[in-house]
Amino acid sequence: MAKFAEMENSINTLSKGTVIKGSVSAVGDFRMDGTLEGNITLNGKLVVGESGLIKGNIVCQNAHIIGHVIGNISVKELLSLSGTANVKGDILINRLSIEPGATFSGTCRMLDEVRKENEMKAAAEQAEADKNNAK
Repeated sequence: MAKFAEMENSINTLSKGTVIKGSVSAVGDFRMDGTLEGNITLNGKLVVGESGLIKGNIVCQNAHIIGHVIGNISVKELLSLSGTANVKGDILINRLSIEPGATFSGTCRMLDEVRKENEMKAAAEQAEADKNNAK
Protein backbone atom coordinates (compact mmCIF):
# COMPACT_ATOMS: atom_id res chain seq x y z
CA MET A 1 0.00 0.00 0.00
CA ALA A 2 2.83 2.42 0.80
CA LYS A 3 4.42 1.91 -2.62
CA PHE A 4 1.14 2.79 -4.38
CA ALA A 5 0.79 5.99 -2.32
CA GLU A 6 4.39 6.83 -3.20
CA MET A 7 3.69 6.29 -6.92
CA GLU A 8 0.62 8.55 -6.77
CA ASN A 9 2.86 11.44 -5.65
CA SER A 10 5.40 10.94 -8.44
CA ILE A 11 5.90 13.47 -11.23
CA ASN A 12 6.77 12.13 -14.68
CA THR A 13 8.50 14.45 -17.15
CA LEU A 14 8.96 14.41 -20.92
CA SER A 15 11.72 16.89 -21.75
CA LYS A 16 11.86 19.38 -24.60
CA GLY A 17 13.15 17.76 -27.79
CA THR A 18 11.85 14.30 -26.84
CA VAL A 19 9.19 12.69 -29.06
CA ILE A 20 7.02 9.74 -28.08
CA LYS A 21 4.79 7.99 -30.61
CA GLY A 22 2.22 5.89 -28.78
CA SER A 23 -0.16 6.12 -25.88
CA VAL A 24 0.90 6.99 -22.34
CA SER A 25 -0.79 5.88 -19.14
CA ALA A 26 0.61 7.01 -15.80
CA VAL A 27 -0.09 7.11 -12.10
CA GLY A 28 0.56 10.55 -10.64
CA ASP A 29 1.33 13.86 -12.33
CA PHE A 30 2.97 14.42 -15.73
CA ARG A 31 4.80 17.42 -17.20
CA MET A 32 5.05 17.43 -20.99
CA ASP A 33 7.67 19.74 -22.53
CA GLY A 34 8.33 17.43 -25.49
CA THR A 35 5.99 15.95 -28.10
CA LEU A 36 3.51 13.10 -27.68
CA GLU A 37 1.81 11.64 -30.74
CA GLY A 38 -0.79 9.50 -29.00
CA ASN A 39 -3.30 9.53 -26.17
CA ILE A 40 -2.45 10.21 -22.53
CA THR A 41 -4.42 8.95 -19.53
CA LEU A 42 -3.54 10.02 -15.98
CA ASN A 43 -5.12 9.94 -12.57
CA GLY A 44 -3.20 13.11 -11.64
CA LYS A 45 -2.43 16.51 -13.12
CA LEU A 46 -1.09 17.08 -16.64
CA VAL A 47 1.01 20.15 -17.40
CA VAL A 48 1.75 20.83 -21.07
CA GLY A 49 4.68 23.27 -21.03
CA GLU A 50 5.21 26.08 -23.53
CA SER A 51 7.28 23.81 -25.81
CA GLY A 52 4.93 20.88 -25.24
CA LEU A 53 2.75 19.39 -27.98
CA ILE A 54 0.20 16.60 -27.68
CA LYS A 55 -1.39 15.17 -30.83
CA GLY A 56 -3.96 12.89 -29.24
CA ASN A 57 -6.68 12.70 -26.63
CA ILE A 58 -6.17 13.57 -22.97
CA VAL A 59 -7.98 12.11 -19.95
CA CYS A 60 -6.85 13.32 -16.52
CA GLN A 61 -7.87 14.72 -13.15
CA ASN A 62 -6.55 18.29 -13.70
CA ALA A 63 -4.70 19.94 -16.58
CA HIS A 64 -2.76 23.15 -17.15
CA ILE A 65 -2.10 23.82 -20.83
CA ILE A 66 0.62 26.33 -21.68
CA GLY A 67 1.64 24.80 -25.04
CA HIS A 68 -0.30 23.05 -27.81
CA VAL A 69 -2.89 20.28 -27.89
CA ILE A 70 -4.49 18.81 -31.00
CA GLY A 71 -7.10 16.38 -29.73
CA ASN A 72 -9.98 16.01 -27.32
CA ILE A 73 -9.53 16.75 -23.62
CA SER A 74 -11.51 15.25 -20.74
CA VAL A 75 -10.70 16.70 -17.30
CA LYS A 76 -12.48 15.54 -14.16
CA GLU A 77 -11.79 18.72 -12.18
CA LEU A 78 -10.07 21.88 -13.49
CA LEU A 79 -8.70 22.69 -16.94
CA SER A 80 -6.56 25.85 -17.08
CA LEU A 81 -5.52 27.40 -20.39
CA SER A 82 -2.65 29.89 -20.11
CA GLY A 83 -2.31 32.88 -22.42
CA THR A 84 0.05 30.94 -24.73
CA ALA A 85 -2.16 27.82 -24.92
CA ASN A 86 -3.42 26.62 -28.30
CA VAL A 87 -6.08 23.89 -28.20
CA LYS A 88 -7.76 22.33 -31.25
CA GLY A 89 -10.34 19.79 -30.16
CA ASP A 90 -13.39 19.26 -28.00
CA ILE A 91 -13.17 19.58 -24.24
CA LEU A 92 -15.29 18.05 -21.52
CA ILE A 93 -14.69 19.51 -18.09
CA ASN A 94 -16.03 20.21 -14.65
CA ARG A 95 -14.39 23.67 -14.35
CA LEU A 96 -12.53 25.84 -16.87
CA SER A 97 -10.11 28.76 -16.54
CA ILE A 98 -8.93 30.61 -19.66
CA GLU A 99 -6.38 33.44 -19.60
CA PRO A 100 -6.49 36.20 -22.23
CA GLY A 101 -4.50 35.24 -25.31
CA ALA A 102 -5.32 31.52 -25.21
CA THR A 103 -6.75 30.10 -28.42
CA PHE A 104 -9.33 27.34 -28.53
CA SER A 105 -11.06 25.77 -31.53
CA GLY A 106 -13.70 23.16 -30.76
CA THR A 107 -16.65 22.60 -28.47
CA CYS A 108 -16.68 22.83 -24.71
CA ARG A 109 -19.19 20.92 -22.62
CA MET A 110 -19.58 20.71 -18.88
CA LEU A 111 -21.83 17.67 -18.70
CA ASP A 112 -21.02 14.77 -16.37
CA GLU A 113 -22.74 12.15 -18.51
CA VAL A 114 -20.92 13.19 -21.68
CA ARG A 115 -17.61 13.35 -19.77
CA LYS A 116 -18.11 9.82 -18.43
CA GLU A 117 -18.91 8.54 -21.94
CA ASN A 118 -15.71 10.14 -23.26
CA GLU A 119 -13.61 8.59 -20.47
CA MET A 120 -15.06 5.14 -21.16
CA LYS A 121 -14.42 5.58 -24.90
CA ALA A 122 -10.84 6.73 -24.28
CA ALA A 123 -10.25 3.80 -21.91
CA ALA A 124 -11.64 1.39 -24.53
CA GLU A 125 -9.43 2.94 -27.22
CA GLN A 126 -6.44 2.69 -24.88
CA ALA A 127 -7.21 -0.97 -24.13
CA GLU A 128 -7.54 -1.70 -27.86
CA ALA A 129 -4.25 0.10 -28.59
CA ASP A 130 -2.52 -1.81 -25.79
CA LYS A 131 -3.97 -5.06 -27.15
CA ASN A 132 -2.70 -4.25 -30.66
CA ASN A 133 0.74 -3.23 -29.35
CA ALA A 134 1.02 -6.52 -27.45
CA LYS A 135 0.62 -8.49 -30.69
